[in-house]
Amino acid sequence: MKLARFLLIVALSSLPAAAAELNCGSAPNVEAFKYTWRMRGGLSWLAGIVFPTSGVGELKTTFPDGQTHAINSSLLITAPTGTKGGFYAYESQMDQSGKTLMTYHAYAWRDKSRKERTTFDYVNRQAHLLRETPDNKGWEKTKPLPAEQFHDILTAIYHIRQNAANIRGPVTTTIYSDGKSYPVILRPSTRQAFTIEGKQVTASGFEIVDAPGGRKWPGGVKVWLSDDPRRIPFRIEIVQSMASMQLDLQSIEACAFMQAAR
Repeated sequence: MKLARFLLIVALSSLPAAAAELNCGSAPNVEAFKYTWRMRGGLSWLAGIVFPTSGVGELKTTFPDGQTHAINSSLLITAPTGTKGGFYAYESQMDQSGKTLMTYHAYAWRDKSRKERTTFDYVNRQAHLLRETPDNKGWEKTKPLPAEQFHDILTAIYHIRQNAANIRGPVTTTIYSDGKSYPVILRPSTRQAFTIEGKQVTASGFEIVDAPGGRKWPGGVKVWLSDDPRRIPFRIEIVQSMASMQLDLQSIEACAFMQAAR
């Protein structure tokens, strides 16, 4: 195990993506990236009246370790002062085939907060929702399971990272968000150059956009990935109704290896 870990660190150090600060001191089954974020878009000033417009974020994936069989992913986006200053939180759980088992999102800014968790029952073809707000502590609802194949934001990013080499044109899929499912298109986007730790690297872009002819998804996702097998997300953009949230990689905090599909 020590030898494998050493060889992994050496291999990572030879890749352009390793220009980001590398810290492999965490659990061997945990992958974590630290970001700075900022609001972008014509109405970002309006969003800033209610929410912070910049801060820090962490994208973390915990892989099975022999005792657990699911893959857990989370994205925590906070104000510059940390969670006490406000946060967005996304969490997902998937099986090793990439099937979404649970999705969760929450936010808290000033006096506003909301939590929503959905678990997916594939045997009975049902989605179980639990939503909490300051005014409603336990709103629950059961809905039919979404389409046979669907993703939330985090499992979609994971899917793109795993299958980037094989995504050569538009792919139709379904995004589940806020208790609803939306037909979307996943497709390659433009390549882009980034400067990380003073070194310039280029990354492959991918995006998830609304598909015409169905329920309109009021969101979007863009991600730029390193070209090596780790498919490190240098930049993530989460499009919202008034503005987009741009996350830029600052450091790699834990180095579990997600081997992309070939």
